[in-house]
Amino acid sequence: MKPGEFTFTMIKPTAVKLGKLVPILHEIDEAGFSVIAMKMTRLSRAQAERFYAIHKERPFFEELVFFMSSGPVLAAVLQKENAVEDYRNLIGNTNPSDAKDGTIRKKFAISVQENAVHGSDSDENALIEANFFFSQFEIYPHDEEYC
Repeated sequence: MKPGEFTFTMIKPTAVKLGKLVPILHEIDEAGFSVIAMKMTRLSRAQAERFYAIHKERPFFEELVFFMSSGPVLAAVLQKENAVEDYRNLIGNTNPSDAKDGTIRKKFAISVQENAVHGSDSDENALIEANFFFSQFEIYPHDEEYC
């Protein structure tokens, strides 16, 4: 996978519980992303702490870890040119009340914490986050040789 051509997303527990997987995946597909890895899983508390370790000193860390380990999530690696920036635009602001109309978070989020989806904020973090959930044998990038 080349930097800039993929990003990582996770559909969060509340969105999964409320049956929003298919509508969110539809939005992702309509925006021109290819799903090159996907799995349903449930983070343990320790896994959620590791995944969100960057926020360990923030006041919301404990609440975030509890929420993210409260139910199943759908983790996915998405491919598209300019993937990180395009996906960040598709999902919208972390706070759904500040998100633009038509974005995933505006349509499906309940609150800042229960904002429906996670999206990588950089090419470097996309690689780290994808590797957290998937081995190299579970990611199938689309390229001319494969397709």
